[in-house]
Amino acid sequence: MYTLGVRREFIARHFLIGGDWGPENFPNSHHYILELQIKGSELDQHGYLVDIVDVEKHLDDVVGYYKEQMLNEKPEFAGLNPSIEHFSRILAETLNERIQAKNISKLKVVLWEHENAWAAFSVDRLKG
Repeated sequence: MYTLGVRREFIARHFLIGGDWGPENFPNSHHYILELQIKGSELDQHGYLVDIVDVEKHLDDVVGYYKEQMLNEKPEFAGLNPSIEHFSRILAETLNERIQAKNISKLKVVLWEHENAWAAFSVDRLKG
């Protein structure tokens, strides 16, 4: 199984809802590190799992959408606590829709909120 990884760093803001989390209940920023992992068992005719330039374009577009933004104000977070778990799922599902390489069998986002805490979400792709 081949794995290709690409990462991006960005700052976004949020505040948690639905509980008492002290300072996290108020608007605050996080320096996120998004680590995208793409897996597959076959390479294309060029020896690529996926075109990294294409992956980076989609990754930059998605990160650009969230960069310096308040997550709570984004429609995909409507009714959701903007936790790192929800954010990793939203990022993984969005990137999975945009990256169309046929050799991908799994896409995973590991989202670091700070140096000691991360959440991940994986999407399995069906062949066919």
